[in-house]
Amino acid sequence: MEQHPILDMKLNLSSEVPLYSQLAGVIRQNISSGTLAVGALLPSEAELCRALDVSRNTVRQAIGELEGEGLVVRKRGKGTYVADPNASRRFVRYSFTTEVSSMGKAPSSTLVEFHITIPPREVQQKMELKDGTETYCFTRVRHVDGEPLILETSYFPQYIYPHLTREMLQSHSFYSLLYHVGITPAYAEDTYEAVVLTKEQAELLGCEPNCCGFCYQRLTRSSDGCIYEYNRSYIRGDRMRLEVRMQKNDVQFLRNIDYQK
Repeated sequence: MEQHPILDMKLNLSSEVPLYSQLAGVIRQNISSGTLAVGALLPSEAELCRALDVSRNTVRQAIGELEGEGLVVRKRGKGTYVADPNASRRFVRYSFTTEVSSMGKAPSSTLVEFHITIPPREVQQKMELKDGTETYCFTRVRHVDGEPLILETSYFPQYIYPHLTREMLQSHSFYSLLYHVGITPAYAEDTYEAVVLTKEQAELLGCEPNCCGFCYQRLTRSSDGCIYEYNRSYIRGDRMRLEVRMQKNDVQFLRNIDYQK
């Protein structure tokens, strides 16, 4: 019987990246590449512990992260399976990593800027911050299958994750870091508008200046109602299609990415 591909992977025990995050990344990569198809059964906790030389808590943290992203589903008494992305794509996902992975594509990011700052008055008001509250501000180019798609600037209050570093942001999904300190999105508001990309934006996104794009802004609240994220992003209009499907008692909004052109 052929061994499960996950069990052949090796984790770097000397890396600064937590073992649970490495394991989640290995499984996430196998899902996005198609090595693990929808409905595929993951190895049991005991098998993962034995093959990868990690603790049961490490395995549970990794599976919990993937379950929170909607990539896997646990069935009591049966095991953990790769989730069907079509069953959970009714609405845009909060996390870029999760959204793109659920489409069977490979997400990646390039960090353009990272600093701690007191944000502009407009951002303070949107986030309902007290005067003088410091925030992380970072700008990233988001890639899909290696191609640039989104130029994203995000603000998060520093107090929600006091020791974030540039290196951590380059190797982790910030949403997954927040997940492990108990901060999860409960509600988000997105606004979209059509724009013409500037020369600088176009260069970072690998397209022609003055081409059309989308600008969207997002405010995300935690379960206690506090705003912990403000995001302003510019998306290539030639690679993103927005769909709204309306039916009785329901509205579905989806973002579809096209890199076949």
